[in-house]
Amino acid sequence: MIAELGLAALWLAAALAAMQMAAGFMTLRVAGPTELAKLIRPAAMVQGVLVTLSFAALVWLFAVTDLSVKLVAANSHSMKPLVFKLSGTWGNHEGSMLLWVMVMGLAGALIAAFERRLPERTMNATLAAQGVVSLGFYAFLLLSSNPFERLPVPAAEGMGLNPLLQDIGLAFHPPTLYLGYVGLSVAFSFAVGALLTRQVTPDFARAMRPWVLGAWVLLTVGITAGSYWAYYELGWGGWWFWDPVENASLMPWLAATALLHSVSVLASRDALRTWTIMLGVVAFSMSMVGTFLVRSGILTSVHAFAVDPERGTFILGLLGLFIGGALLLFALRASTISEGERFAVASREGALVFNNVMLSAILAIVLLGTLYPLLTEAFDVRVSVGPPYFNPVGAIFAVPMLLVMAVGPLLRWRQDRPERIGREAALFAALVLAALLLFGLLADVALLPLLGLALGLGLAIASLMPLRGRKLTRTPLATWGMVVAHFGIAVALLGMASESAFSVERLAAVGEGDSTTVGPWTVVLQAVEPVAGPNWTALQGRMAVSYDGGTPITVAPQARNFWAPPQQTTESALVTRWNGQLYAVIGDRAPDGRWQLRLWWKPFVPLIWMGGLLVALGGVLALFGRLLTDIRNRRLAARIAERRADREALA
Repeated sequence: MIAELGLAALWLAAALAAMQMAAGFMTLRVAGPTELAKLIRPAAMVQGVLVTLSFAALVWLFAVTDLSVKLVAANSHSMKPLVFKLSGTWGNHEGSMLLWVMVMGLAGALIAAFERRLPERTMNATLAAQGVVSLGFYAFLLLSSNPFERLPVPAAEGMGLNPLLQDIGLAFHPPTLYLGYVGLSVAFSFAVGALLTRQVTPDFARAMRPWVLGAWVLLTVGITAGSYWAYYELGWGGWWFWDPVENASLMPWLAATALLHSVSVLASRDALRTWTIMLGVVAFSMSMVGTFLVRSGILTSVHAFAVDPERGTFILGLLGLFIGGALLLFALRASTISEGERFAVASREGALVFNNVMLSAILAIVLLGTLYPLLTEAFDVRVSVGPPYFNPVGAIFAVPMLLVMAVGPLLRWRQDRPERIGREAALFAALVLAALLLFGLLADVALLPLLGLALGLGLAIASLMPLRGRKLTRTPLATWGMVVAHFGIAVALLGMASESAFSVERLAAVGEGDSTTVGPWTVVLQAVEPVAGPNWTALQGRMAVSYDGGTPITVAPQARNFWAPPQQTTESALVTRWNGQLYAVIGDRAPDGRWQLRLWWKPFVPLIWMGGLLVALGGVLALFGRLLTDIRNRRLAARIAERRADREALA
C-alpha cells in the first residue's frame, strides 16, 4: 500500500508540474494579471509537498525492507544495518532520481512561497521553466525508472547494496551533490525566465544569487566528501582519479564558480548581464551531462548507477530539449539584453571576467578529456585520458587564474590604477619567488607540485590582504566569506602539491611479528585475525605503528568479504598527524605465509579536504551575509514606505 501511495503522489506531482508549466507560459501571452497566474505558485508548493511524500514512502520501504518492491529487493538486504538501508534509498538509479526530483520540487515550492523581488511576469516565467525541467524528470521516472514497481512474487531475500557503497559516505556525498545540481536547475530556470521576459536586471540577479551560492556550497561539500570517501574506501591511496564521473561533478562546480562571480557583479554593479545568463545555462548543462554519463550505460565506473542504454537515450533527449531549447532562446534573445554598466580592464570586474574565462577554459579541457575516450571508443579505438593530460593542460589556465585571484580582490570596482596595489602585488610576487627558490633548492620536486606549493603559500597570504586596514568586527560577512573561500583554495592547493611532491609508498611482504618502514613510520604486523560484521567477514591486520621512534599506535586495516552481494573490499587504516597521514592497506597472503602490505606516508594530505571545507564555509558566510543584507534592505524600504505613507496621509 505504501508503494502505491508513493506512486500516486508522484503522478499527482507530475500533473501539477504540467499545470504549473502550462499556466506559466500562457500568462506570458497576455499583458495583465490573469486567473491562471493565481494557480502557478500554489501548484508549485503543493507539488513540492507531494513529491516529498513520494520520496518519504520510498525511504519507508527501504527501512522495513519491503521485498515485494523490485527496487528494494535489488538494492537492500534484511541483514544490512539500518543506516545503510536508509542511505541505500538513493544509492541506486531510481532512488537517486527520485531524490533529485524531490529536491527540485522543494526548490520550486520555496521560490513560489518566498520570492517576491522579481516582477510577476518574470516570476511566472521562471516557475514555468522550472515546471518544464521537473516534468521531464517526472516523465523519466514514471515511464522509464519507476521506483515503486512491484515484483510478481516477493523475493525471499534482497540482493544487497554494492559493498563499496555501504559506508557513511553514502549518507553525505550523493545528497549534497544532488542538492547542488538542483540548485543549478533553479538558476537555469531564473535565466530562462529572465530571457523570456527580457528582464535581466540586478533584482533578477539578487533573486538568483542565493540559489547559485547555495548550489556552489553544496557542490563543494559533495565533491570534498566524495574525494575523501574514495580516498579511504577504495584502497588505492589517491584522492582524485580523473574518473569520468568525478569529472562530471567537477564540471558543474567550475561553471557554478564562474556563475557565482558573474551574478554577484550583476547584482551589485549591474554588469555582465549576457555573461550571467549564458553561465546559468552552461552550469545546468554540465549537471545534465553528468546525469547522462552516470545513467547512460556508456561508462564502466564504481560511480555508475545504470547500464541501460534506453535510459541513457531518454536522458539524452531531455538534455537536448532543455539545453538545446535554452541555447536557442539565448541566441534569439541575447541581442535584446542591454549591455549594463561598463568597466575598465583594470578593475575588480575585469579581474573577475579574466578568471571566468580561465574557469571556462578549464571546464572545456575537462569536458574534452572526459568525452574524447567515449567518442574514440565508438570507432573501436580505446584511449585513456588521465593525469598526463589533465594536470599540465589545466595548469596552463589555472596558474594565471590563481595569480589574478591573489590581486583581483584588492582592485576597486569600475576602474582602478594597477600601480595603486603595487606594494601588495610585489609582496605576493616575492613570496611566490622565495617559495620557488626554497623548495627548488631543498627538495627534488617536479614542476607542477613546485608551482602548487609556491602559489599556495603566496595565495594564503594574499587572500588575507583585503582585510588590511579594516576594522574586523565591522567587516561584512560577504567579505569574510570571500577571504575564507580564497584562503581555503590556498590550503587545498598546498595539500594537493604536498601529496604529489612528498608522498612515499612502500609495498612489503611481512610475516607476523616482522616490521617495515615507510617515510618516518615504523610498522609492525602483530597479527592477522578473523572478524565478523553484520553482513561481512574479514581478515583484520593488527599493526603497531610509530612515528619517528615515538609511542606505538594500534591500527587495524581489513580485507572484507561481503555475502550480499558477494564481493571483496579493503578497509584502509589511517593515522592522522598535524603534518600528514599514514595510510595502510592489507592484501593477500603469499605462499610463504607472509602478508602483503601497501603503505603510504602522505605529508599534509589532509589539507586538501580542510581546504575544501574552508571554501564551503566561505560560501556559507557569504550566503548568510547576503541574506542579512537583503533583510535589512527590505526593512529599511518598508520603513521608508511607511513614513512616506504617513506624510501623505497628514498632507
